[in-house]
Amino acid sequence: MSGEDRIGNGDDGFSDPRDPRDPRGEQGHQGPGVWGRDGRGSSSPEQPPQQPEQRAQPQSSGFSDPGAQQRHWEALSSQYPSNDGTAPSPVAGPELPPNSAGTTTKVSRRFSTPAVAALVLAVGVAASAVTAVIIQDDDDSPAATTSLNQANTGDRENTSVSQPDPGTVEAVAQNVLPSVVSIQVTTRQGGAEGSGSVISEDGLILTNNHVVAGAEDGGAQLSVTTNDGRQLDADVVATDPQTDLAVVKATGADDLQPITIGDSDGLQVGETVVAVGSPLGLSSTVTTGIVSAMNRPVQAGGEDGGEASLIDAIQTDAAINPGNSGGALVNLEGELVGIPSVIATLGGEMGGESGSIGLGFAIPSNQAENTAQQLIDNGRATHPVIGATVNTGAEATANGAEIVSVAGGGPAADAGLRDGDVVTKVGDRIVDSGVSLIAAIRSHNVGDEVTLTVTDGNGGNEREIGVTLSESDAD
Repeated sequence: MSGEDRIGNGDDGFSDPRDPRDPRGEQGHQGPGVWGRDGRGSSSPEQPPQQPEQRAQPQSSGFSDPGAQQRHWEALSSQYPSNDGTAPSPVAGPELPPNSAGTTTKVSRRFSTPAVAALVLAVGVAASAVTAVIIQDDDDSPAATTSLNQANTGDRENTSVSQPDPGTVEAVAQNVLPSVVSIQVTTRQGGAEGSGSVISEDGLILTNNHVVAGAEDGGAQLSVTTNDGRQLDADVVATDPQTDLAVVKATGADDLQPITIGDSDGLQVGETVVAVGSPLGLSSTVTTGIVSAMNRPVQAGGEDGGEASLIDAIQTDAAINPGNSGGALVNLEGELVGIPSVIATLGGEMGGESGSIGLGFAIPSNQAENTAQQLIDNGRATHPVIGATVNTGAEATANGAEIVSVAGGGPAADAGLRDGDVVTKVGDRIVDSGVSLIAAIRSHNVGDEVTLTVTDGNGGNEREIGVTLSESDAD
């Protein structure tokens, strides 16, 4: 593959134009009450077991090699096998141009049923030991046991549960948990599991495309489990592989609690955030961290020829693991500011265990809300382009995004962008690579006018040009 990515005219603005594209329906679900309010609920039951991870082919990431160990980017749905032990079908997506700077992959962490059974057995033994101690204590000293039980009962009767203070993690968890669901996709070969955020009372749920990949055509059974333990059948409304977003609808729901959508543009580096989801099938899990960086271009490559995605991501050190995909990253107001989607891992030579190393990435809520609304209204989403091809290969300049070719009659040509120019900024945002330029353009909408800071190939003749973003011909 050439190491060049199109960002206009006849291409989707990112993926290789020779890659196959998934068909999309023309009309999404027309539903009321999208983008809702906070609330509270109870815990949901444990989710199905999962299976050991697999790794996909190297992809372009735009990040430096961490050293002897290779860095991997992983999408966060968990997959598990069928009862007959067959491996699940991997999430599909085509490769992006190779880049020696790192690897980009959508990988699922999987656990075999025997491993889970062993874990359950170990827990059972531990529980039995505790029970034995209690029984022995009861036999040896019944009076003491009775007294202890009476004291505990009194404490429970006289102690009221205080409400957490607003702005605390406890308050956020109480408000957000009822708005986050677990999502299960089941086929004859196995299944996958992720998370989702409720966006309407009647069952519209925002999640990642890679969580529900394979269920769009009815080839898999899709269900969601709510925080209060209800399991509901669900259907895919529409998906957008380019942004790794999807909307599904739970059937028979009319009283779900929508999450409140926040403004991701208002996030500050260092701000406290809370991740809510179902990592490794552990539903209603809450973890905390901070915003580590903004506008981090993260390239998540697909497996087995499926479509890859580019995320203009929020970076966080909140613990995010496989199964968190599609869940919620919220601020201390309980507002959705990101969709956890990808983690970076250090995979050893023997393919070490995947999990959080404090490098998690989420799709900003502003982009997610815009894309989701298009999927609901139209069954498809549009993507902005400038009408030029940009170099994303390992040989690309480190000082910006090198323009390889400008399509005649496109926005870039109309604005005076030329072959060989190097884009160093989009507005006030610094651009240091082709992937960075694509991510910056993707953060805008079709029809937006952006200002590009441009130099010639030698870094001289700096100038600013205004470009009105058009819709990708591939949409």
